[in-house]
Amino acid sequence: MFGTFLTAEDKIPIKVVVVSMFENGEHTGDRPGEMQLWVENGNFDEKLEFPLGLHDLYYRKDGVLLTCTGGGVTNATTSIMALGMDSRFDFSKAYWLVAGIGGADPADSALGDAVWANWVIDGDLAYEIDGREIPDDWAYGFIALGAKKPDTLEDGWTVDTIAYRLNPDLVEWAYSITKEIDLGDHPELAAFRKKFKGMPEANRPPKVIKGDTLGSSTYWHGDLLNEWANNWMKLHSGGEAKFTTTNMEDNGTLTALHRMARTGLVDTERVLVLRTASNFSTPPPGEEAVWSTTAPYPGGSIPAYEAAYRVGNTVVESLLAGWSHYEKKTPTQ
Repeated sequence: MFGTFLTAEDKIPIKVVVVSMFENGEHTGDRPGEMQLWVENGNFDEKLEFPLGLHDLYYRKDGVLLTCTGGGVTNATTSIMALGMDSRFDFSKAYWLVAGIGGADPADSALGDAVWANWVIDGDLAYEIDGREIPDDWAYGFIALGAKKPDTLEDGWTVDTIAYRLNPDLVEWAYSITKEIDLGDHPELAAFRKKFKGMPEANRPPKVIKGDTLGSSTYWHGDLLNEWANNWMKLHSGGEAKFTTTNMEDNGTLTALHRMARTGLVDTERVLVLRTASNFSTPPPGEEAVWSTTAPYPGGSIPAYEAAYRVGNTVVESLLAGWSHYEKKTPTQ
C-alpha cells in the first residue's frame, strides 16, 4: 500500500508518533537501543513494512505509531520526510514525540536526566577552522556562516533552518505532568558523577528537567567545544536557548517536519523533544577529552533508555486519555 494514492477516509489517523533514532541490534530480546523498550513494553498490535526507512514501523490501534530514523542528521531528515509523506497515514493531527539519549552539559544536568527542550539548534551549519590553526584570541574554531570571528552574527549570512523553537505551552505541559516521576538511580551513575567535583547539578540523582538541545552529525566533545555549544545556542536564539543536551538528529527531524507543515501534512505546534542524559559532553576535571570521548557510558546507557521510555510514555498515554480535547487543541499546563 506504500506509495498508493488513498483518499482521506482510507488513511490511518495517527494520534502520536514516537520517534526513536537508533537501535543496537534487533528490535526485541537483545541489548536495547532507543527503540527496543517501546517495542517490548508498548503493546503494539502490528509491525508495518517501511520500504523508505531503515526500520519497520510499529502501530497500535489506538493511534500510536513508532519509528526509528537511523542515526545522524541525514538519516533523520530523510526518514521523517518519507514517513510524513507515506500515503497510508494521516498525520495532520498527530503529536510527534522525539525520545532518545544524548550527551549532557554537567553544569546543567546529571546522568540519567530526562530533559524537555524548548529549542532545537543546528550545530552543523557553521564555518570551521582546525583548532591548531585558529587565531590566538579565538577560543575555538567554529564561527557563524560568513562571520569574521566567533560568537557574532555580524557580516554573516544564514539559512532559515538553524533554530527551531517548539510550542512553549506544549513543552510546559509535558514537563508539568512528568516532573515528579522518580527516575531512580544507578550505582554506576552514582560512582561516575563523583568525578565531577564542585559541580552540583552533575552530582545529584537523575530527574526530569527542562533544557535545550544542540543537533550535530559530528560527535563533538570537550571543554572548549562545550563552551562553543553554550555560546552557539544563545547566538542563534536571541539569547533564549540554554544548552543542556547534545543530539545527532533533532535538527534534521525538525527541518523535515517544518517542510511538511507548509502543506498541512503535519502540525509543528505538536512536536516534543525529549533527550535523556547518557553521558557528559565534557571530561571530568583532571581527565583529557580523548579519554572521556572514548570511555564506556556509565550503566551502558540503560538508565537513559529507561528514562526516555518512562517519561515519554507518560506523555503518550496522557495524550491518548485526553484525545477528545487534544485532537482539537494542544494541551497547556
